[in-house]
Amino acid sequence: MARDMISTWNRSQADEDAMGATHAPIWRRMIDVGAPPDLRQSTVLDYGCNQGGFLRLLYDRHPFRSAVGIDIARESVARAELLKGHRPIDYRVGDQAAALGQTFDLAFSHEVIYLLPDPAVHARDIKAALRPGGAYVAAIGCHTDSGLWPRWRSLIAETSSIPIYDHSLEDVSKAFAETGFSVAVRPLALDAFMPFPIGSAYFPKVMDQLRYYSTDKVLFRFVRTP
Repeated sequence: MARDMISTWNRSQADEDAMGATHAPIWRRMIDVGAPPDLRQSTVLDYGCNQGGFLRLLYDRHPFRSAVGIDIARESVARAELLKGHRPIDYRVGDQAAALGQTFDLAFSHEVIYLLPDPAVHARDIKAALRPGGAYVAAIGCHTDSGLWPRWRSLIAETSSIPIYDHSLEDVSKAFAETGFSVAVRPLALDAFMPFPIGSAYFPKVMDQLRYYSTDKVLFRFVRTP
């Protein structure tokens, strides 16, 4: 069942607008380790695209044939459309990849799965939207195996416009494996300097941030089997 549409994911418009710059080093790492070098004949899906920054960055580094970004946040999708420029990207409001009526060679999501009530439902939706052999690269750091999650769950709930859910890495792995995907995982292992926000409620200590980006935040690669 489709979820209700919202205006923006973050209740604060300023924080919503700032997410692109904050996430850019993570997106670059996702692209470096998760995207084939030649996407010129590929179709790409960004599930939970927000303001569209990931697909813009991906296209500028590895031009693709076409892409679709979907999100339940109406104003964020409108902003993504405004910013896409010449790039062959179509941004749409929605949360059902299968309802787009096309299949994709490659799909991505960044910190979306913890916002979905049932990973198995998501796995079936993504399977329907991927061609056989297509890959879905999903970044997830908000999960119950992270030592920061109890703190983060409370903090995120204060700013999110939608509910959040408690999924373990095993929950996610099992959901996709049982849906017909091969499952592989690796740490994000961010290859960049990340500014350390002194006094951050999310990272009280430097080691919290280092552990998060080197261990807690992972990339899944789900490949749809024929």
